[in-house]
Amino acid sequence: MQVGRKKRMDTFFLLVVLTLTLGGFLMFLSASTGLLTKESINFARIITTQSIALVIGLFLLFLFSHIHYRLWRKYAFVIIFLIIFINLLVFIPGLGFSHQGATRWLSLGSFTIQPSALLIFGFVIYCSTWLSGVTLKIQKFTFGLLPILMILGVISIILMAQRDTGSLVIIGLSGIAMFFIAGARIRDVLVLISLGFAGVALLAFKRPYIYDRFMTIFNPSLADTSGSFYQVNQSLITIGSGEWFGRGYGQSVQKFRFLPEPSSDSIFAVIGEELGFIGSFLLIAFFVALVWRGLKIAMKANDNFARLLVVGLVIMIFVQAFIHIGGMLNAFPLSGTPLSFVSLGGTALIVSLASMGIVLNVSRYSNI
Repeated sequence: MQVGRKKRMDTFFLLVVLTLTLGGFLMFLSASTGLLTKESINFARIITTQSIALVIGLFLLFLFSHIHYRLWRKYAFVIIFLIIFINLLVFIPGLGFSHQGATRWLSLGSFTIQPSALLIFGFVIYCSTWLSGVTLKIQKFTFGLLPILMILGVISIILMAQRDTGSLVIIGLSGIAMFFIAGARIRDVLVLISLGFAGVALLAFKRPYIYDRFMTIFNPSLADTSGSFYQVNQSLITIGSGEWFGRGYGQSVQKFRFLPEPSSDSIFAVIGEELGFIGSFLLIAFFVALVWRGLKIAMKANDNFARLLVVGLVIMIFVQAFIHIGGMLNAFPLSGTPLSFVSLGGTALIVSLASMGIVLNVSRYSNI
């Protein structure tokens, strides 16, 4: 198989990633000032932790852009095994850290990490490796639909135990996209989608808080105005108050009193208030540009593994961002999913930047 001659990385893609990252960090700093009114939160620690994550993420962006992408295929099984093991550690008392009823974090002294962010990354690498090896047999049940159902089943059990529905949706949609690109039968893809909808319906039936979040979309008048709909309602008010051009950077009013989790779950609402419709539209445009250029890199890649790897990684970023944005606009249920490159969450930021480093390395060998 022709490897392709190494060349310069895709400059356009790099500029989009850096713009989202640095612009996102500035918005994070502004949104985080809303935490100053909360005595229980150490503002300086939050800023310091996110700054450290930014530096680590940028370092990994640079490092991974220089590591040949085929190395990830060689160690895919080891990577997914270690990441699953790390995710299981959250259930060990003293190591696992719970917040608002969800056990998703590992406590490491002064720092916490969210292993599910690593699980998304590991899944994409493993799934790309497996799918690229069965391309000629993927339309057979035993080589296509059955294995991906087994992989998603194991991951679903882990994430449901962590009460992390958002990460499961990201993994599910990324997996379906890679499965389709790898050449799966349309009916097998439809089976996956149908099972996904059935799984969400079952969760809504078993877990009332998920049902309530759906009610905020389909029938807001029946939703609990002191619960999930309160956050949606405040987000819509916040975004609407920004009008066309916003109040100006750092001038958000809602982040200080009425908007829950302004630096994380509701950060897009702060962006809407401070930068207005124009600023929000530009942010969305940059995410669309990232996906468009990433898919172009994938389609020009030299082998199936690189193609599937890039598709999985850019879809991962895209889905994560638009689940967050859709939640703020009451188009999707609230999930606590961070806004890629922007929200508070060191693990998610590091994984996002590291993933884009891999895409940049693939671009060095693509025929663009």
